[in-house]
Amino acid sequence: MTLQEPGSAPPMSTVVSISREDITPDYVTWSLFNTIFLNFCCLGFTAFAFSIKSRDRKMVGDFTGSQTYASTSKKLNISATVISIIVIVLMLIFIRIRIQV
Repeated sequence: MTLQEPGSAPPMSTVVSISREDITPDYVTWSLFNTIFLNFCCLGFTAFAFSIKSRDRKMVGDFTGSQTYASTSKKLNISATVISIIVIVLMLIFIRIRIQV
């Protein structure tokens, strides 16, 4: 511990508090992945657009709007991922059947 000189002010510190609503996920990474690799019926691109809108709303300070856009983006990402995986599995099954015949 250091000794302060008489008459000097104590060192100042800054405390940053992060509230729960500031940590709304925007799913940009997941949306970008779906846009590039699993873009079934443009669901990945639409999810990416909603993710960007969610990020913009968060930067402006509209946390309710950000959560709404993030929720829509999440639902679109889930749909794009599930439908694309089903389509890929079905294609592999049909290719396998076609090879055996």
